[in-house]
Amino acid sequence: MDVGLFLLHAVVGSFVAAHGSQKLFGILGGYGLEGTGRYLEGFGLRPGKLFAFAAGSAELVGGLAFAAGFFTPGAAALIAATMLVAARTDHAGKGFWIYNGGNEYVLTNTAAVIALAFNGAGEWSADKAIGWDVAGVAWGLGALGAAGFGAASVLALRARGRRSVVRTGWAAGAS
Repeated sequence: MDVGLFLLHAVVGSFVAAHGSQKLFGILGGYGLEGTGRYLEGFGLRPGKLFAFAAGSAELVGGLAFAAGFFTPGAAALIAATMLVAARTDHAGKGFWIYNGGNEYVLTNTAAVIALAFNGAGEWSADKAIGWDVAGVAWGLGALGAAGFGAASVLALRARGRRSVVRTGWAAGAS
């Protein structure tokens, strides 16, 4: 059982961390802060470079911590919040399946990390090595709540920015 938990944490965490590296540093086929920022602005996340930094940092830090099994509920919350925002922006309106650009993949990541936040990182983890018992219903619900709050906050900022753009006339083609 602990081997399976270790593998899940290591694989999911490292894949998410790689996505963060793409956003932050432009490696592994990514676009870096500038390119990712312009991309995110297309979804109403302004200023894009700031949101690219936030998403990339959450994925990199959350992914590395998750891979190591370090403060698993916190790492899960960072990852899940980012995935939930992606589901409502980049993957929204494209159906469910990822082959059409849908939100299947990001929702699967969300479910996996939150489920593991309830379960904990297991014996082969940084949490265990430092004596942290951060598993169970309360920790899982905390991770879920923090992820929901984080995603809702970003989406509220996005909605507020969109209302401001419309109110001030600062929109594509406006003079």
